[in-house]
Amino acid sequence: MITELLSLNVLIGIATSGIRLATPYLYAAIGETFGQRSGVLNLGVDGMMLLGAYAGFYVAFTTGNLWFGLLAAIIVGAVMGLAMAFISVNLQAEQGISGIGIYLFGLGMSDLLFQKTLGTVETVKGFRSISVPYLSDIPIIGEIFFQHNILVYGAFALVPLAWFVLNKTTLGLKIRAVGENTQAADSLGVSVSGVRYFTLTLGGILSGIAGASLSIALLNVFQVNLTNGLGFIAVALVYFGSWRPGGVLFGSLIFSLVNALQVWVQVLGIDIPSDIAVMMPYVLTILVLVFTVQRTRPPSALTKPFERGE
Repeated sequence: MITELLSLNVLIGIATSGIRLATPYLYAAIGETFGQRSGVLNLGVDGMMLLGAYAGFYVAFTTGNLWFGLLAAIIVGAVMGLAMAFISVNLQAEQGISGIGIYLFGLGMSDLLFQKTLGTVETVKGFRSISVPYLSDIPIIGEIFFQHNILVYGAFALVPLAWFVLNKTTLGLKIRAVGENTQAADSLGVSVSGVRYFTLTLGGILSGIAGASLSIALLNVFQVNLTNGLGFIAVALVYFGSWRPGGVLFGSLIFSLVNALQVWVQVLGIDIPSDIAVMMPYVLTILVLVFTVQRTRPPSALTKPFERGE
């Protein structure tokens, strides 16, 4: 069985699945990167993803329009991001606890809405794969990288875009300034509250899209706790990537490839207990946090509320 796992076709399948499964990690982790670079830790990502996944699926299921579903996920994500911003910026609540509250709200509300509106697991025809002309015809590489749906391409395009915004624009400079020294940023006329509202709302939108990518693009189904903790892995990926989009991309690919590997291990019937195989991505999360927290320096203002005049 191990020999079969190392065959060319299976390795291509693992790599292709890894690219596809990186999609929700990228959307959620890039959104969280913006929030943390402005000084706010959002542990509610998973709850936002769940509500985005439900909204996207339900609207797509009832209207038959996937784009309407995606729009619904974006709106729900934006509302949840604004809620997190209000709690963190205006109320200055402890960010870790408020984030867990957002997560629990998303988990419970998505479950309640699912039971009341659907009641049973349904499916939709999700976004279809789009073969990139010419590039998709390249042997091996074309199959791995250039035969995916539009949300997969969007997730990978988001990485250089996020890097450009954070490092080459005035907006990015303001975000980084707020995340490092709120008092200095405020003294230079930067609206700390405005920047944090923007990054948290953007993070909510991207978390909503991350959830929708699961329910109407990758799995094409919604069920209770669909994300299964993926949002918390996305938060860990921000630390793994040292708050850089490129690092987040690298970490997302590692986690998604491990996830794809455990799926193929079960498909091929390799003699490894299924529970151990499923645990692999989460064990990797713990190891990543143990080794990366020691060597990385977070934004100086992360988790610190701001009040003018302090």
